[in-house]
Amino acid sequence: MAGSIHWPTAALVAVTMLLLWLGVALMRRSRRRGFISETDRATYATLHTASLASRHLADGLTTETAERAGRHLLSILGAHAVSLATPGSVLSWTGAGDHHRADALALGERTLETGRTVAHGPDDVACADPDCPIRMAVSAPLVSDDLVVGSLTAWTSYSSPGLTRATEEVAAWVSSQLALAELARTRGQVVEAELRALRAQISPHFIYNSLAAIASFVRTEPDRARELLLDFADFTRYALRTGGEFTTLAEELRNVERYLVLEQARFGDRLRVSLLVAPEVLPVTLPYLAVQPLVENAVRHGLAAKEGIGHVTITATDLGAEAEIAVEDDGVGTDPERVRAILDGARTTGSVGLGNVDSRLRQVYGDEFGLVVETAPGAGTRVTFRVPKFAPGVHAQGRPGS
Repeated sequence: MAGSIHWPTAALVAVTMLLLWLGVALMRRSRRRGFISETDRATYATLHTASLASRHLADGLTTETAERAGRHLLSILGAHAVSLATPGSVLSWTGAGDHHRADALALGERTLETGRTVAHGPDDVACADPDCPIRMAVSAPLVSDDLVVGSLTAWTSYSSPGLTRATEEVAAWVSSQLALAELARTRGQVVEAELRALRAQISPHFIYNSLAAIASFVRTEPDRARELLLDFADFTRYALRTGGEFTTLAEELRNVERYLVLEQARFGDRLRVSLLVAPEVLPVTLPYLAVQPLVENAVRHGLAAKEGIGHVTITATDLGAEAEIAVEDDGVGTDPERVRAILDGARTTGSVGLGNVDSRLRQVYGDEFGLVVETAPGAGTRVTFRVPKFAPGVHAQGRPGS
């Protein structure tokens, strides 16, 4: 991903230069009023069109996305036609002169080979149709992660330095969108890998102990054994589900409840639980398996080694634009430096998913939304995190576990 880090900056430069070029041209043509100046009108129109194109490019470069983005790119460039190509394929042609698709493939291949913007004259763009407006073309490379992945070609009846520069800058902007799409795809793969790792961390001891506790009630309390078995089945179905990066707080807490019922069957009166949840935050969307690992960590590392009764408190508070979730135990606590090493990734053992949950929260919402851990030996542990009530791209996908 190192190569894609530079593209957001390139996109800003590209759009700025493109706006300067288009602003002058459009200022001369437009007679309408309503903006502070004609330059403001041109700036708004270009940014609006670019935003429309970016929605399609967010899914990467495919035939479908190229066709949808093509009409907006054509509007920005003001050419007779625009084509997008990848090695061996013309993904889209937007505008007049569709019979030049074969030329688009040949010219695009030349740009793919050189990685440079090339202006093509009548010798390269031959046409026997006297009514066809296309006689010239400009091809610019599309780059993602330092690799030329395609080409953008503007087709016109004349060639000019302005069109060449504009095509090059629009191609740079399209490249930045493709780099962002690749970054999003990679982030999704990382999150899925971390979820798989988290599922793999579901304690075999917990599974064994849960089944042992259920078995102990089969003869003495068969109805309770049946209920615990159903809770165990629902818990594992939710924890091992595939698909869906997000869930609601209500669903996550429902699974936490199943987990605690199973643990209480093992610990009996030694485990006490308090749940304090503001009803208005129950529909809030958050990463799947963000709360349960923290509760399991509190029980397994906070209370299992403690003599006597242990208390776990789970709170969910409404903070206006955000919700705050806290998991607190009065167990044995731990060394803060040990926790810091886990969150920094320097240590991967000794905690049920603490670093995993912290990493996923930061990837989704930003570094300011990671875990906050307060602990000390003998003083218990409190883990809190905040999530925005509304965040772009964060949506629960159906009812988990159903």
